[in-house]
Amino acid sequence: MEEMLRLIADPELRSQVERVVPFHGYLSTGAFIGIQMFNIARRELDIKEGERIFVTCETYNCLPDPFQVLAGATIGNKGLTIKDHGKMAATVVKRGEFGKKTRGLRIMLDPAKTAQYPQLHAWFMKTCKVPHPEAVSILIEAGESVYSWEVLEVEVPDRPRKVIAICERCGESFIQRENEALCQACLDGLAAESHKSCCSNPED
Repeated sequence: MEEMLRLIADPELRSQVERVVPFHGYLSTGAFIGIQMFNIARRELDIKEGERIFVTCETYNCLPDPFQVLAGATIGNKGLTIKDHGKMAATVVKRGEFGKKTRGLRIMLDPAKTAQYPQLHAWFMKTCKVPHPEAVSILIEAGESVYSWEVLEVEVPDRPRKVIAICERCGESFIQRENEALCQACLDGLAAESHKSCCSNPED
């Protein structure tokens, strides 16, 4: 990691890497991409220090962690959502008033642009094994040139009222979404039992 840090001229970017690595465990290529995406969003959306943002990452792999560390956007505080589309992309949305519109930005690592850097492209497309230090070094050199992004206008949904109910099957409390009588765990259990029953072939 020390070798990587020496390649980073920007002291703020170096500091960001030093904060993310202990949380993520090591300097992975995906984590570094998350840092670069966060910085693009911060600039394009004029995000101030400590300002609340909402992030949707389109992969579980490495990318979400920098947003948790650098922006405080976590699953627990509903600032982070993960939709596992298998894409190296993230959407960052500024906080806005309920029922009104706010600005967002979808950023992606663009394969048409990574193609200019054969080893980075090979890492991205998984056509050969490229070590993280090598791929990160290329990202440091390439900067923002390998990303594409678009500004979005997002309507802030009204905050739904939380309704707590008692499950009629297990007797535990749960957050009710559509007046259902059973919690999701019991619904899943019933579906699994039904599937097992349908698929079983009892002997005569």
